[in-house]
Amino acid sequence: MTSPPPARHWAAERERGAPFLMRLTAWAARAFGRRAMRPLVATIVLYFYCFSPSARRSVAEYQQRLRQSGAAQALPARRPVYGQFQAFADAILDKLDVWQGRLTAADVVVLDPHDLHAQMRAGRGQILVGSHLGNLEVCRALVERGGQLTLNVLVHTRHAEAFNRILAQAGASRLRLIQVSELDAAIMLQLNERIERGEWLAIAGDRVPVRGSRVVHADFLGAPAAFPQGPWLLAALLKCPANLLFCTKIDGRYRITMERLADRVELPRGRREQGVRQWAQRYADRLARECRDAPQQWFNFYSFWSRHA
Repeated sequence: MTSPPPARHWAAERERGAPFLMRLTAWAARAFGRRAMRPLVATIVLYFYCFSPSARRSVAEYQQRLRQSGAAQALPARRPVYGQFQAFADAILDKLDVWQGRLTAADVVVLDPHDLHAQMRAGRGQILVGSHLGNLEVCRALVERGGQLTLNVLVHTRHAEAFNRILAQAGASRLRLIQVSELDAAIMLQLNERIERGEWLAIAGDRVPVRGSRVVHADFLGAPAAFPQGPWLLAALLKCPANLLFCTKIDGRYRITMERLADRVELPRGRREQGVRQWAQRYADRLARECRDAPQQWFNFYSFWSRHA
């Protein structure tokens, strides 16, 4: 029997006019509002669903992992895969709302057991480790409008500069996307300066780097998966706290969860990879819990497990 071809790296997946679509949706949101945008966004997502078989397979695989981990009851019985694409459309519309000021802090529930919000107003900066679960754009926009914090979002996308221009046109001045392919000396110096100024860094913990092999494997929903080393190496090198950030839509309302993962990320000398793996596993366990709460909101439309199975 012929083995299936290995899954492609997420960065090899063709982006369908991302900067153009960002400009189009930003303009249309200002001009027409959410109600008029709904049919357009639904059409785009239906097209994506119909003509992206690899994305459909990846969502189906993720949902099967959920079922095997005991979360079957969280998924709807009918068309669960398409439902995840529909949830993505809903998230796009919510992004438009939040940047247009139609979704405010009063519309969200914030869980902040370690009082991280108060720590954003003074002292050295810290790291927020997020994910592709839910809608972190809500957090970004609320941070921008709050005016108390400069947030640097580390991304792998080559379109970071285009997105920065769009954000600036939308009025964002305290939010910056920084393209990071590798954590080289120049990037580390820049990030350390930002931390010392009291700025915070946000980085996704569930997307492996575009280049290089700095990944570790952790159990996620019952099977080994590759996670980036970057967030944990960054926290260790910058000697700053590492925190988790999730933003999911529960019963029609966004729930923002901020919690301390570590005051300091310590990586034992000579056993650095083992130390990174332990932190990645703690993150993966916490992400799995959030996925069970919001099972159709993990918007990673590429194969997460099979490349390393």
